[in-house]
Amino acid sequence: MSPQDYFDLTALTRHRILFEDCVYVWEVLKRLAEYLRDHIRPLPPEVPLAEPLREGLVFWGEEIFPFSEVKLFRERKGFRVLRKGEELPGAALVFPGAVFMDREVGLSPGVLVEPGALIYGPTLLGPRTEVRQGAYLRGEVLTGEGCIIGHTTEVKKAVFLDGAKAGHFAYVGDSLLGREVNLGAGTKLANLRLARGTIRVRKEGQVVDTGLRKLGAVLGDGVQTGCNSVTNPGTLLGPGSLVLPNVTAGPGIFPARSIIKK
Repeated sequence: MSPQDYFDLTALTRHRILFEDCVYVWEVLKRLAEYLRDHIRPLPPEVPLAEPLREGLVFWGEEIFPFSEVKLFRERKGFRVLRKGEELPGAALVFPGAVFMDREVGLSPGVLVEPGALIYGPTLLGPRTEVRQGAYLRGEVLTGEGCIIGHTTEVKKAVFLDGAKAGHFAYVGDSLLGREVNLGAGTKLANLRLARGTIRVRKEGQVVDTGLRKLGAVLGDGVQTGCNSVTNPGTLLGPGSLVLPNVTAGPGIFPARSIIKK
């Protein structure tokens, strides 16, 4: 039930310290907010808050340019950005219609935020992360490199390691997603029991109280879920596991490479 049971920490090029010294993997969620606030460079004062952006913004190092000052060329992976004939590799792009609700939002190089996305802080988006149209980030969100938070997907208090994707109509609450995890369309990681009290995890007759009233899922590296699948609160899936479409998984602990059919 430690982070090492679910994630290859040696492969992490950033944020490894967040997982260190955690006896249980869900302890990462308890320290997430403080970690984010220590690592976010807040949005500058000229970025408007709590209203849709009227014009898109380009974040390039310490500078910000409106879309009217650049030329955008759509490519297979992201956009190519030119300003006064000079290419701006790794520029972060926030399209018109996106909404920042506070300044505790960090944008890494290559981030793309599409129209209609709404973001609360603290949130730190890793390099080349895409936040697609209509996504709702409710704060305490951390992504690694090349992640996707997709169309009408809601995320709160969650970590996406490199390459993790929730592309379509997902709910990700109080959860940890390992490297290259992929959530099928409509996947819901439920985080609140109908019964009151904290969430307990059972393994081989042992019961461990997480101390958390809300705990969604821990999905190890390479886990995949089928469309319209659901995980119950307190579901821990070992690396390489599969949840088939329309299946409800958990609660409980599942070993690596499990196939959950019903």
